[in-house]
Amino acid sequence: MKFENLLAEVGGFGKYQFSLMALLVIPRVTLPCHFLLNNFIAAIPSHHCDISSLDGDGIFGNLTREERLTISVPAQDDGTPSSCQMFSHPQFQLLINSSSSTDLPVVGCHVWHFDNSTFKSTLATEFDLVCNKRGLNKATATIFFAGVMIGAAIFGWLTDRFGRKRMLMLAYLISITFGVASAFSQSFIMFAIMRFFTGMGLTGISIISIVLCIEWADIGHRTIAGVMISLDWSISCMILSGVAYLVNDWRALILTVTAPIALAMITWRWLPESARWLIANGKLEEAHFYISKCASVNNRQHNLRDIKPETLANVIIADRGDRTYSYLDLVRSSKMRKLALLTGITWFGVAFTYYGISFNISDFGLNLYLTQFIYAAIELPSKLVAYVCLDKLGRRYSQVGTMITTGVCIGITVLIPRVLWVPRTIIAVLGKGFSEASFTCVYLYTTELYPTVLRQNGLGYSSFIGRVGVSLAPLVSLLDEVWPSLPQVLFCSVAIVAGLLAFLLPETHNVRLPETIEDIEKTRVMELEANQVPHEIIYVEEVCFNLAKRHRRG
Repeated sequence: MKFENLLAEVGGFGKYQFSLMALLVIPRVTLPCHFLLNNFIAAIPSHHCDISSLDGDGIFGNLTREERLTISVPAQDDGTPSSCQMFSHPQFQLLINSSSSTDLPVVGCHVWHFDNSTFKSTLATEFDLVCNKRGLNKATATIFFAGVMIGAAIFGWLTDRFGRKRMLMLAYLISITFGVASAFSQSFIMFAIMRFFTGMGLTGISIISIVLCIEWADIGHRTIAGVMISLDWSISCMILSGVAYLVNDWRALILTVTAPIALAMITWRWLPESARWLIANGKLEEAHFYISKCASVNNRQHNLRDIKPETLANVIIADRGDRTYSYLDLVRSSKMRKLALLTGITWFGVAFTYYGISFNISDFGLNLYLTQFIYAAIELPSKLVAYVCLDKLGRRYSQVGTMITTGVCIGITVLIPRVLWVPRTIIAVLGKGFSEASFTCVYLYTTELYPTVLRQNGLGYSSFIGRVGVSLAPLVSLLDEVWPSLPQVLFCSVAIVAGLLAFLLPETHNVRLPETIEDIEKTRVMELEANQVPHEIIYVEEVCFNLAKRHRRG
């Protein structure tokens, strides 16, 4: 008996699954808010050296603020005050002839004046992360995603070892504890440490929730389940732009986007454990409990009359025994090594380009909040595109197509002059949409590629590699000082190369989820006839399963 047959009996996409997705939306709302939070809390308002010492009485008292700026701070090519330098002493002659300021002696700023018309406070204004400390400001995103990267590896192993539900609560506790602590940080070092551990907890919520959702969906509805659970990301990204506009203090903003986790901790008790994981680990009584609950909610309880806890032992083909799986099992055999290598490259390409685009919201002629909203809004139709492609073209072609198209869009923006900001913005928004579609594909695709006994390990490893790319994305953007288009060229190249390599992955559309490593290593239907007969196979096995039930009743 296959788990898919059993899931079909109790309802593989009914009220129970919708309730599960609704409960998982609560903690997932906070994910994009934190992952893209750096666009707002690390924003750098316009600034110049502080000249408040010239505001007193005396000879400076009769000067306007603009005149004090003129004699104190050199002007840049565009006429705005320099951000990092000031004259070593006031240059009164500039009030008469401002064109002679190029050769005057200057010194670096020690204190800055920031424009607070857009942001009440940010990390840059709080800790003076500007000029020679600009790299530290960018590094806050890298530090956060380093935590996400480490958390993916840790939670990937822990979740396959101790279960999805318990580790989800651990992820909640870590996220809310360090999320709140980061909002009260009194130094940059403290903030960096708190954000690192916040990232660790949030990645647990991310990878566990998607796996729990997919493992409770039947074959015919895995695609729509994967797309539906990812909709909360796009909607939350849109909400983030409004929340960031209303809450323009970085400490208050962190607390606001962390708050949903408190509600998630209350609703955690109603979440089920993965029946697949329970059966794979020999916890038959508990698995039967959740399967019975699923049947009851979906009004299919009459189909479980002949299913006892002990009969669930036959669901998994190969007996797992007392063996404990780890990341080493990803590289012990040839096909698993190939699978791990290719999924790692794919995740790196998807994450690197997605966040490379997402962090670049100030390079266009639009308001920061409006750009964030447009970037988020384009993700909704991209979900529809992803669903249609996944369902009609299959997982592999969808993954390859969306990644290559993303790279092409990024490449086109390099060729369009910056003064033509309208077409550049349109192409960039299209690239953002395709990059989101590729992210939607890769989560579902990876979940289907790895076997149940290693699924969370596989997703954790893949997410780990992806977060390496995310951690590098903010630092790559600093290369614009070498050549303004260099970051976009790198994002474009990585997307296209990773997309081409993803073509080597096997197809998983309409194929059962593998349960054991043996399912990967042996010749699988998905490698030979991916879309030729799976529906017929499923139908014949369901008929046989039902005939066996009738025979037992007789």
